[in-house]
Amino acid sequence: MAGNNGGPWGGGGSGNRGGNRGNDGRGPGGDGPQIPEIDELMKKGQEQLKVLMGGRGGGTRRPGGGSGGGGGPAITRGTVLIGALVAVVLYIYASFYTVKPEEQGVELFLGEYMRTTNDGPHFAWWPLISAEVIPVTTERTENVGVSNSSRSESGLMLTTDENIVDIDFQVVWNINDPAKFLFNLRDPQQTVKSVSESAMREIIAQSELAPVLNRDRGLIESSAWELIQTTLDSYDSGINIVRVNLDKADPPREVIDSFREVQAAEQERDRLQRQADAYANRVLAGARGEAAQVLEEAEAYRASVVNEAAGEASRFSAVLTEYNKAPDVTRKRLYLETMEKVLGRVDKIILDENQSGSGVVPYLPLNELRKPAAPAATGGN
Repeated sequence: MAGNNGGPWGGGGSGNRGGNRGNDGRGPGGDGPQIPEIDELMKKGQEQLKVLMGGRGGGTRRPGGGSGGGGGPAITRGTVLIGALVAVVLYIYASFYTVKPEEQGVELFLGEYMRTTNDGPHFAWWPLISAEVIPVTTERTENVGVSNSSRSESGLMLTTDENIVDIDFQVVWNINDPAKFLFNLRDPQQTVKSVSESAMREIIAQSELAPVLNRDRGLIESSAWELIQTTLDSYDSGINIVRVNLDKADPPREVIDSFREVQAAEQERDRLQRQADAYANRVLAGARGEAAQVLEEAEAYRASVVNEAAGEASRFSAVLTEYNKAPDVTRKRLYLETMEKVLGRVDKIILDENQSGSGVVPYLPLNELRKPAAPAATGGN
Protein backbone atom coordinates (compact mmCIF):
# COMPACT_ATOMS: atom_id res chain seq x y z
CA MET A 1 0.00 0.00 0.00
CA ALA A 2 2.80 2.37 0.89
CA GLY A 3 4.57 1.79 -2.41
CA ASN A 4 1.43 2.72 -4.48
CA ASN A 5 0.69 6.03 -2.71
CA GLY A 6 2.58 8.52 -4.87
CA GLY A 7 0.38 11.62 -4.02
CA PRO A 8 -1.48 13.81 -6.48
CA TRP A 9 1.71 14.85 -8.33
CA GLY A 10 2.79 11.26 -8.90
CA GLY A 11 5.75 11.64 -6.53
CA GLY A 12 6.70 9.65 -3.53
CA GLY A 13 5.94 10.32 0.09
CA SER A 14 2.63 10.35 1.82
CA GLY A 15 0.89 13.39 3.25
CA ASN A 16 3.44 15.93 1.98
CA ARG A 17 2.26 17.51 -1.33
CA GLY A 18 5.12 20.00 -1.30
CA GLY A 19 7.39 16.97 -0.75
CA ASN A 20 11.15 16.84 -0.45
CA ARG A 21 11.85 17.04 -4.13
CA GLY A 22 15.24 16.98 -5.68
CA ASN A 23 16.97 19.86 -7.40
CA ASP A 24 15.54 18.78 -10.73
CA GLY A 25 11.98 19.47 -9.52
CA ARG A 26 10.91 15.80 -9.52
CA GLY A 27 9.66 13.71 -6.70
CA PRO A 28 11.86 11.25 -4.84
CA GLY A 29 11.08 8.52 -7.31
CA GLY A 30 12.02 10.74 -10.33
CA ASP A 31 9.18 9.25 -12.40
CA GLY A 32 6.50 12.09 -12.17
CA PRO A 33 6.16 15.25 -14.42
CA GLN A 34 8.23 18.41 -13.74
CA ILE A 35 6.29 20.96 -11.61
CA PRO A 36 7.50 24.68 -11.36
CA GLU A 37 8.17 25.96 -7.88
CA ILE A 38 5.97 28.78 -6.50
CA ASP A 39 8.96 30.81 -5.33
CA GLU A 40 10.49 30.48 -8.79
CA LEU A 41 7.34 31.99 -10.37
CA MET A 42 7.41 34.84 -7.84
CA LYS A 43 11.04 35.67 -8.55
CA LYS A 44 10.48 35.60 -12.28
CA GLY A 45 7.66 38.11 -11.90
CA GLN A 46 9.85 40.33 -9.71
CA GLU A 47 12.59 40.35 -12.34
CA GLN A 48 10.16 41.41 -15.08
CA LEU A 49 8.76 44.19 -12.88
CA LYS A 50 12.28 45.36 -12.10
CA VAL A 51 13.10 45.59 -15.80
CA LEU A 52 9.97 47.64 -16.42
CA MET A 53 10.86 50.03 -13.58
CA GLY A 54 14.35 50.66 -14.94
CA GLY A 55 16.40 48.08 -13.09
CA ARG A 56 18.45 45.19 -14.43
CA GLY A 57 17.40 41.68 -14.99
CA GLY A 58 18.47 38.76 -12.74
CA GLY A 59 21.70 36.73 -13.07
CA THR A 60 22.18 33.13 -14.08
CA ARG A 61 19.39 30.93 -12.96
CA ARG A 62 20.33 28.55 -10.23
CA PRO A 63 18.94 25.15 -9.65
CA GLY A 64 15.82 25.17 -7.59
CA GLY A 65 14.55 28.41 -9.21
CA GLY A 66 17.13 30.83 -7.68
CA SER A 67 18.64 33.80 -9.56
CA GLY A 68 21.76 35.83 -9.33
CA GLY A 69 19.90 39.19 -9.05
CA GLY A 70 19.13 41.29 -6.01
CA GLY A 71 15.86 41.61 -4.09
CA GLY A 72 12.84 43.89 -5.12
CA PRO A 73 12.67 46.40 -8.05
CA ALA A 74 14.82 49.49 -7.86
CA ILE A 75 13.03 52.94 -7.98
CA THR A 76 15.19 55.72 -9.40
CA ARG A 77 14.91 59.52 -9.09
CA GLY A 78 13.91 59.82 -12.77
CA THR A 79 11.02 57.47 -12.22
CA VAL A 80 9.79 59.58 -9.30
CA LEU A 81 10.09 62.82 -11.33
CA ILE A 82 8.22 61.34 -14.27
CA GLY A 83 5.46 60.09 -12.00
CA ALA A 84 5.19 63.49 -10.28
CA LEU A 85 5.08 65.31 -13.63
CA VAL A 86 2.38 62.99 -14.90
CA ALA A 87 0.37 63.55 -11.71
CA VAL A 88 0.69 67.35 -12.04
CA VAL A 89 -0.40 67.26 -15.68
CA LEU A 90 -3.38 65.10 -14.83
CA TYR A 91 -4.36 67.41 -11.97
CA ILE A 92 -4.11 70.52 -14.16
CA TYR A 93 -6.09 68.79 -16.88
CA ALA A 94 -8.79 67.87 -14.38
CA SER A 95 -8.87 71.40 -12.88
CA PHE A 96 -8.98 73.52 -16.05
CA TYR A 97 -12.18 73.89 -18.05
CA THR A 98 -13.26 76.13 -20.94
CA VAL A 99 -16.57 77.91 -21.43
CA LYS A 100 -17.66 78.73 -24.99
CA PRO A 101 -19.43 82.03 -25.87
CA GLU A 102 -22.81 80.29 -26.06
CA GLU A 103 -22.29 78.63 -22.67
CA GLN A 104 -22.00 79.50 -18.98
CA GLY A 105 -20.26 77.59 -16.23
CA VAL A 106 -21.49 76.86 -12.71
CA GLU A 107 -18.80 76.13 -10.11
CA LEU A 108 -19.72 73.95 -7.15
CA PHE A 109 -17.70 73.82 -3.93
CA LEU A 110 -18.22 70.35 -2.48
CA GLY A 111 -21.50 70.17 -4.37
CA GLU A 112 -22.77 73.61 -3.27
CA TYR A 113 -23.21 76.53 -5.65
CA MET A 114 -20.28 78.95 -5.55
CA ARG A 115 -20.38 81.18 -8.67
CA THR A 116 -21.31 81.44 -12.35
CA THR A 117 -18.57 81.90 -14.96
CA ASN A 118 -18.73 83.30 -18.48
CA ASP A 119 -16.88 82.35 -21.64
CA GLY A 120 -13.14 81.70 -21.54
CA PRO A 121 -10.73 79.37 -19.71
CA HIS A 122 -11.20 78.86 -15.96
CA PHE A 123 -9.41 76.99 -13.17
CA ALA A 124 -11.19 75.07 -10.42
CA TRP A 125 -9.36 73.28 -7.60
CA TRP A 126 -10.42 69.75 -8.29
CA PRO A 127 -11.78 67.74 -6.50
CA LEU A 128 -12.92 70.43 -4.04
CA ILE A 129 -14.44 72.53 -6.81
CA SER A 130 -16.28 71.03 -9.77
CA ALA A 131 -17.78 72.83 -12.76
CA GLU A 132 -20.90 72.29 -14.83
CA VAL A 133 -20.86 73.87 -18.31
CA ILE A 134 -24.34 74.54 -19.70
CA PRO A 135 -25.33 75.90 -23.15
CA VAL A 136 -27.58 78.88 -22.39
CA THR A 137 -28.31 80.29 -25.86
CA THR A 138 -29.29 77.00 -27.46
CA GLU A 139 -33.00 77.01 -28.22
CA ARG A 140 -34.90 73.95 -27.09
CA THR A 141 -38.36 73.03 -28.34
CA GLU A 142 -41.20 71.31 -26.55
CA ASN A 143 -44.14 70.09 -28.67
CA VAL A 144 -47.56 69.88 -27.02
CA GLY A 145 -50.52 68.16 -28.61
CA VAL A 146 -48.66 67.21 -31.79
CA SER A 147 -50.46 64.36 -33.53
CA ASN A 148 -48.45 61.19 -33.81
CA SER A 149 -48.90 57.44 -33.87
CA SER A 150 -49.66 57.32 -30.15
CA ARG A 151 -52.34 60.00 -30.64
CA SER A 152 -51.83 61.81 -27.37
CA GLU A 153 -54.89 63.71 -26.13
CA SER A 154 -52.86 66.54 -24.59
CA GLY A 155 -54.01 68.82 -27.46
CA LEU A 156 -57.76 68.34 -26.91
CA MET A 157 -59.03 71.36 -24.97
CA LEU A 158 -62.46 72.68 -23.94
CA THR A 159 -63.57 76.20 -24.84
CA THR A 160 -65.84 78.44 -22.81
CA ASP A 161 -68.79 77.70 -25.13
CA GLU A 162 -68.40 73.96 -24.42
CA ASN A 163 -66.71 72.99 -27.70
CA ILE A 164 -63.64 70.79 -28.06
CA VAL A 165 -60.70 72.05 -30.12
CA ASP A 166 -57.52 70.20 -31.08
CA ILE A 167 -54.51 72.45 -30.38
CA ASP A 168 -50.95 71.76 -31.56
CA PHE A 169 -48.30 74.25 -30.48
CA GLN A 170 -44.56 74.55 -29.83
CA VAL A 171 -42.76 76.24 -26.96
CA VAL A 172 -39.21 77.43 -27.74
CA TRP A 173 -37.05 78.16 -24.67
CA ASN A 174 -33.49 78.61 -23.48
CA ILE A 175 -31.67 79.16 -20.17
CA ASN A 176 -31.13 82.58 -18.62
CA ASP A 177 -29.88 81.49 -15.17
CA PRO A 178 -27.94 78.18 -15.17
CA ALA A 179 -27.65 78.03 -11.36
CA LYS A 180 -31.44 78.10 -10.90
CA PHE A 181 -31.81 75.73 -13.82
CA LEU A 182 -29.52 73.16 -12.16
CA PHE A 183 -30.79 73.33 -8.58
CA ASN A 184 -34.50 74.24 -8.76
CA LEU A 185 -35.85 71.85 -11.40
CA ARG A 186 -35.61 68.08 -11.34
CA ASP A 187 -36.87 67.57 -14.92
CA PRO A 188 -36.77 70.90 -16.84
CA GLN A 189 -38.18 69.55 -20.10
CA GLN A 190 -41.16 67.92 -18.44
CA THR A 191 -41.71 71.04 -16.35
CA VAL A 192 -41.81 73.30 -19.40
CA LYS A 193 -44.15 70.91 -21.20
CA SER A 194 -46.55 70.58 -18.25
CA VAL A 195 -46.64 74.32 -17.56
CA SER A 196 -47.19 75.07 -21.25
CA GLU A 197 -50.08 72.64 -21.54
CA SER A 198 -51.68 73.99 -18.36
CA ALA A 199 -51.34 77.61 -19.50
CA MET A 200 -52.82 76.87 -22.94
CA ARG A 201 -55.76 75.04 -21.38
CA GLU A 202 -56.46 78.03 -19.16
CA ILE A 203 -56.42 80.43 -22.13
CA ILE A 204 -58.60 78.20 -24.34
CA ALA A 205 -61.06 77.73 -21.48
CA GLN A 206 -61.61 81.50 -21.46
CA SER A 207 -62.12 81.74 -25.25
CA GLU A 208 -64.90 80.80 -27.63
CA LEU A 209 -64.41 78.35 -30.47
CA ALA A 210 -64.85 80.68 -33.47
CA PRO A 211 -62.17 83.23 -32.46
CA VAL A 212 -59.73 80.42 -31.64
CA LEU A 213 -60.16 78.90 -35.10
CA ASN A 214 -60.05 82.18 -37.02
CA ARG A 215 -58.77 85.53 -35.81
CA ASP A 216 -57.29 85.19 -32.31
CA ARG A 217 -54.22 83.02 -33.03
CA GLY A 218 -51.74 85.85 -32.45
CA LEU A 219 -53.50 86.89 -29.25
CA ILE A 220 -53.47 83.30 -27.98
CA GLU A 221 -49.72 82.97 -28.67
CA SER A 222 -48.86 86.18 -26.80
CA SER A 223 -51.14 85.32 -23.88
CA ALA A 224 -49.66 81.81 -23.62
CA TRP A 225 -46.10 83.17 -23.72
CA GLU A 226 -46.82 85.61 -20.90
CA LEU A 227 -48.59 83.04 -18.70
CA ILE A 228 -45.91 80.34 -19.19
CA GLN A 229 -43.08 82.77 -18.44
CA THR A 230 -44.83 84.08 -15.32
CA THR A 231 -45.38 80.55 -14.01
CA LEU A 232 -41.78 79.46 -14.63
CA ASP A 233 -40.48 82.64 -12.98
CA SER A 234 -42.51 81.79 -9.89
CA TYR A 235 -40.62 78.47 -9.78
CA ASP A 236 -37.20 80.23 -10.01
CA SER A 237 -36.56 77.93 -12.95
CA GLY A 238 -33.94 80.05 -14.75
CA ILE A 239 -35.77 79.36 -18.05
CA ASN A 240 -36.60 81.99 -20.65
CA ILE A 241 -39.50 81.40 -23.06
CA VAL A 242 -38.42 82.64 -26.48
CA ARG A 243 -41.73 82.23 -28.33
CA VAL A 244 -44.88 80.15 -28.62
CA ASN A 245 -45.89 78.87 -32.06
CA LEU A 246 -49.55 77.89 -32.49
CA ASP A 247 -49.35 75.37 -35.33
CA LYS A 248 -52.92 74.07 -35.52
CA ALA A 249 -56.32 74.81 -34.05
CA ASP A 250 -58.98 72.52 -35.50
CA PRO A 251 -61.98 70.55 -34.30
CA PRO A 252 -61.30 66.90 -33.42
CA ARG A 253 -60.92 64.57 -36.39
CA GLU A 254 -64.01 62.58 -35.39
CA VAL A 255 -66.36 65.58 -35.83
CA ILE A 256 -64.51 67.77 -38.32
CA ASP A 257 -66.91 66.95 -41.20
CA SER A 258 -69.95 67.84 -39.13
CA PHE A 259 -68.20 70.92 -37.87
CA ARG A 260 -67.51 72.07 -41.42
CA GLU A 261 -71.17 71.63 -42.30
CA VAL A 262 -72.14 73.70 -39.28
CA GLN A 263 -69.62 76.35 -40.27
CA ALA A 264 -71.01 76.44 -43.81
CA ALA A 265 -74.56 76.80 -42.46
CA GLU A 266 -73.46 79.61 -40.14
CA GLN A 267 -71.76 81.39 -43.03
CA GLU A 268 -74.89 81.07 -45.14
CA ARG A 269 -76.95 82.41 -42.26
CA ASP A 270 -74.60 85.34 -41.88
CA ARG A 271 -74.76 86.03 -45.61
CA LEU A 272 -78.56 86.07 -45.61
CA GLN A 273 -78.57 88.19 -42.49
CA ARG A 274 -76.29 90.72 -44.15
CA GLN A 275 -78.50 90.80 -47.23
CA ALA A 276 -81.60 91.35 -45.08
CA ASP A 277 -79.84 94.11 -43.14
CA ALA A 278 -78.77 95.78 -46.39
CA TYR A 279 -82.33 95.64 -47.75
CA ALA A 280 -83.76 96.95 -44.48
CA ASN A 281 -81.24 99.79 -44.43
CA ARG A 282 -82.01 100.64 -48.05
CA VAL A 283 -85.80 100.64 -47.55
CA LEU A 284 -85.53 102.50 -44.28
CA ALA A 285 -83.27 105.10 -45.82
CA GLY A 286 -85.71 105.56 -48.73
CA ALA A 287 -88.67 105.89 -46.36
CA ARG A 288 -86.81 108.41 -44.27
CA GLY A 289 -85.88 110.36 -47.41
CA GLU A 290 -89.49 110.41 -48.61
CA ALA A 291 -90.70 111.50 -45.19
CA ALA A 292 -88.16 114.29 -45.13
CA GLN A 293 -89.20 115.33 -48.65
CA VAL A 294 -92.90 115.44 -47.66
CA LEU A 295 -92.06 117.48 -44.60
CA GLU A 296 -90.03 119.89 -46.67
CA GLU A 297 -92.78 120.22 -49.27
CA ALA A 298 -95.38 120.81 -46.55
CA GLU A 299 -93.16 123.40 -44.95
CA ALA A 300 -92.64 125.10 -48.31
CA TYR A 301 -96.37 125.05 -49.03
CA ARG A 302 -97.14 126.49 -45.63
CA ALA A 303 -94.58 129.22 -46.12
CA SER A 304 -95.87 130.04 -49.61
CA VAL A 305 -99.50 130.16 -48.45
CA VAL A 306 -98.63 132.33 -45.50
CA ASN A 307 -96.53 134.63 -47.63
CA GLU A 308 -99.20 134.80 -50.30
CA ALA A 309 -101.89 135.58 -47.76
CA ALA A 310 -99.68 138.21 -46.20
CA GLY A 311 -99.05 139.71 -49.65
CA GLU A 312 -102.76 139.71 -50.49
CA ALA A 313 -103.56 141.35 -47.19
CA SER A 314 -100.89 143.93 -47.76
CA ARG A 315 -102.14 144.58 -51.31
CA PHE A 316 -105.72 144.82 -50.07
CA SER A 317 -104.67 147.33 -47.45
CA ALA A 318 -102.91 149.39 -50.12
CA VAL A 319 -105.96 149.25 -52.43
CA LEU A 320 -108.22 150.22 -49.54
CA THR A 321 -106.06 153.20 -48.87
CA GLU A 322 -106.30 154.29 -52.51
CA TYR A 323 -110.02 153.52 -52.59
CA ASN A 324 -110.61 155.82 -49.67
CA LYS A 325 -108.78 158.57 -51.55
CA ALA A 326 -110.58 158.11 -54.93
CA PRO A 327 -113.44 155.63 -54.83
CA ASP A 328 -114.70 155.99 -58.47
CA VAL A 329 -111.34 155.71 -60.08
CA THR A 330 -110.31 152.83 -57.87
CA ARG A 331 -113.59 151.01 -58.44
CA LYS A 332 -113.26 151.27 -62.21
CA ARG A 333 -109.62 150.12 -62.13
CA LEU A 334 -110.52 147.14 -60.03
CA TYR A 335 -113.32 146.22 -62.45
CA LEU A 336 -111.02 146.43 -65.43
CA GLU A 337 -108.32 144.37 -63.78
CA THR A 338 -110.81 141.73 -62.75
CA MET A 339 -112.34 141.48 -66.20
CA GLU A 340 -108.85 141.25 -67.67
CA LYS A 341 -108.09 138.29 -65.48
CA VAL A 342 -111.41 136.56 -66.18
CA LEU A 343 -111.55 137.16 -69.91
CA GLY A 344 -107.85 136.41 -70.31
CA ARG A 345 -108.41 132.73 -69.40
CA VAL A 346 -111.31 131.97 -71.81
CA ASP A 347 -111.62 131.59 -75.60
CA LYS A 348 -113.45 134.54 -77.18
CA ILE A 349 -115.17 135.45 -80.43
CA ILE A 350 -116.25 139.05 -80.62
CA LEU A 351 -119.41 139.92 -82.60
CA ASP A 352 -120.71 143.41 -83.23
CA GLU A 353 -124.46 143.20 -83.72
CA ASN A 354 -124.70 146.84 -84.90
CA GLN A 355 -122.56 146.15 -87.95
CA SER A 356 -124.47 146.49 -91.26
CA GLY A 357 -124.68 143.55 -93.54
CA SER A 358 -124.37 140.10 -92.05
CA GLY A 359 -123.75 141.51 -88.63
CA VAL A 360 -120.51 139.60 -88.23
CA VAL A 361 -117.28 141.45 -87.85
CA PRO A 362 -114.28 140.20 -89.73
CA TYR A 363 -112.91 137.12 -87.94
CA LEU A 364 -109.92 137.81 -85.71
CA PRO A 365 -108.37 134.57 -84.38
CA LEU A 366 -107.49 135.79 -80.95
CA ASN A 367 -107.42 132.26 -79.58
CA GLU A 368 -104.94 131.08 -82.22
CA LEU A 369 -102.63 133.92 -81.35
CA ARG A 370 -102.45 132.68 -77.78
CA LYS A 371 -101.43 129.10 -78.77
CA PRO A 372 -97.81 128.17 -79.48
CA ALA A 373 -96.87 127.71 -83.10
CA ALA A 374 -96.95 124.08 -84.37
CA PRO A 375 -93.59 122.67 -85.54
CA ALA A 376 -93.13 122.66 -89.30
CA ALA A 377 -93.69 119.34 -91.09
CA THR A 378 -90.52 117.68 -92.36
CA GLY A 379 -90.00 115.09 -95.08
CA GLY A 380 -92.60 114.02 -97.66
CA ASN A 381 -92.67 114.30 -101.42
